[in-house]
Amino acid sequence: MTGLRWRIVVAVAILGLALIYALPSLLPDKSPLSAVLPDKEVNLGLDLKGGINLILGVDMQTAVHNTLDRMGGELRSEARQEEIIVLTPRVGPDSTLEFVLLDPSKTEALDQLIDRYYSQQLRITSKETEENKVRYQLAMTSDYRDKLHKMTIDQVLKVIRNRINQFGVTEPDIRRMEDNRLQIQLPGLEDAGRAVDLIQRTAHLEFKLVNDEADVDKAKQGVVPPGSELAYLQKRQPDGSYAEQPIVLKKNVLLSGEYITDAQVAFDQFNQPYVALSFDRQGARIFERVTGDNVHERLAIVLDGKVYSAPTIQEKIGGGRASITGQFSMEEAHDLAIVLRAGSLPAPVEILSERSVGASLGQQSIEQGIRSILVGGLLVLVFMLAYYRIGGLITDILLFLNIVILVAVLAGFGATLTLPGIAGIILLIGMAVDASVLIYERIREELRKGLSPMKAVDEGFARSTLTIVDANVTTIIAAIILYQFGTGPIRGFAVTLSIGVMASMFTVIFISRIFFDLWLKQRKPGSSLNL
Repeated sequence: MTGLRWRIVVAVAILGLALIYALPSLLPDKSPLSAVLPDKEVNLGLDLKGGINLILGVDMQTAVHNTLDRMGGELRSEARQEEIIVLTPRVGPDSTLEFVLLDPSKTEALDQLIDRYYSQQLRITSKETEENKVRYQLAMTSDYRDKLHKMTIDQVLKVIRNRINQFGVTEPDIRRMEDNRLQIQLPGLEDAGRAVDLIQRTAHLEFKLVNDEADVDKAKQGVVPPGSELAYLQKRQPDGSYAEQPIVLKKNVLLSGEYITDAQVAFDQFNQPYVALSFDRQGARIFERVTGDNVHERLAIVLDGKVYSAPTIQEKIGGGRASITGQFSMEEAHDLAIVLRAGSLPAPVEILSERSVGASLGQQSIEQGIRSILVGGLLVLVFMLAYYRIGGLITDILLFLNIVILVAVLAGFGATLTLPGIAGIILLIGMAVDASVLIYERIREELRKGLSPMKAVDEGFARSTLTIVDANVTTIIAAIILYQFGTGPIRGFAVTLSIGVMASMFTVIFISRIFFDLWLKQRKPGSSLNL
């Protein structure tokens, strides 16, 4: 009896915990119990809840171009430190780094510098000696190009995941595909335009000085002073649209967004939202130096090539804090803070496919799935009651407990339920009944041999358990393989099936034995087992 009590305590503890985690997913949203129950519940997938499915393509050509451009600047700086004069490197149309060495006598020194610092990334493809100069052409090594592609995809995945998580989408599904493509599923999100804008925005932030001495009208006609560029200042109109005001900026970037540690929405004295920035230690030192060296100059804040504000520097600014003001709406300021906080994309992304799934379609799928579970489950319950009587009643109770445990585990891990997951639940009902049938038929066989009911139950469970465990373990192995190599819907099916199989083994082998032991102790001596 001590062993039975111990098993009852374990079963009640596990089932009680399962019920606590399952209730938030089963009760209405405004239930009085919601305040005391866990806030985790089963999330519905895109096919059930509706939402947006996006296929993105990553522009690897731009990623290679930007990397070569950065490496060209670094190479020129390294050469200058060794008194080697190199004209500003530029990236050629065939994705090569091109520059000119002014002193041919420094050729060997420059070759050694390239070999010392860039042998793993760059290789010299051509070197032409002209009059009083040497023209170099460098290309990425194949190994480094492959590494760059992988790093770019990984960084794009991380940045997009950070942006979406801060955007507030529950259980987004973001995965890598072939040919530099990404798949993004956003369940429950209906504002496709805002989501696409948030994902696509490169969020490359730069601080540049305004060239107030330049003639803006001539710059609009293409006559721009050397070292300067034409840009456009965004002016918000009363109707919410933006007008562009031409402005001439100096090309030199004084500070970039890579030093940002935080970006939050704040409000000015007129209750207008703006974005408050915080820099890391190095960024704070650079910003303090930039503002101190350019007092009374205008500092433009450029995001993805657009100037959002160009305030005049009144004094040196310490503390590593800055702000972006641009007459934003609250939504625009919030989204801008998200992309700055999550980091900039290393390469532009293009929307290759956009598909919206309506919530009504998802609701219809939910209702049909639940209806199939109820109809299938009811037929199984009736059959088990009619064929196995008391044993059938026990099986029916176990099926309910299986569903509770499955929902609890899915909710506890914040898993997502999809239509294939519902199919897994239906399959679980059949598998749980199958295990019970094995036990009951074995008990009947032992009874026909003339064993007592208690001995028949012992033998029935002992001889069936190994078969049940063997069958279910092979099912779990198959589910693991499906999860490892399958896509989203297949993975959802595999997860639900794995959890359901483990719950089924626990209820059929452990809990059903408790019911049988309690029944055997309450039955009258000499009465039949009624199985």
